[in-house]
Amino acid sequence: QVQLVESGGGLVQAGGSLRLSCAASGRTVSSYSMGWFRQAPGKEREFVAGITRSGASTYSADVVKGRFTISWDNAKNTLFLQMNSLKPEDTAVYYCAATTALTTQSYEYSYWGQGTQVTVSS
Repeated sequence: QVQLVESGGGLVQAGGSLRLSCAASGRTVSSYSMGWFRQAPGKEREFVAGITRSGASTYSADVVKGRFTISWDNAKNTLFLQMNSLKPEDTAVYYCAATTALTTQSYEYSYWGQGTQVTVSS
């Protein structure tokens, strides 16, 4: 079992920055690759960024590439998403999730956090 708890969401103006955190716990947490997803009202959940369990490889969706950076602190078992140059269209609930092999497909992720709201005002 893996438990995931996100934090760091909030309200920010367009062009601003936020850093999301996801605290991971559980006996097998080091076995999983991690991802960030988001879901805006009326839209499907979409992949944002992912990182392999070793931290050696990352992958970001085109819509956030160059603005968002995913990272993993092994010592603290904490996943981060640094979000810069935020746009109103980034407004969504952001979720962290764990998977056995890095993928963009949400159905491949076994464990999910409760989500944290990010709102970007224009």
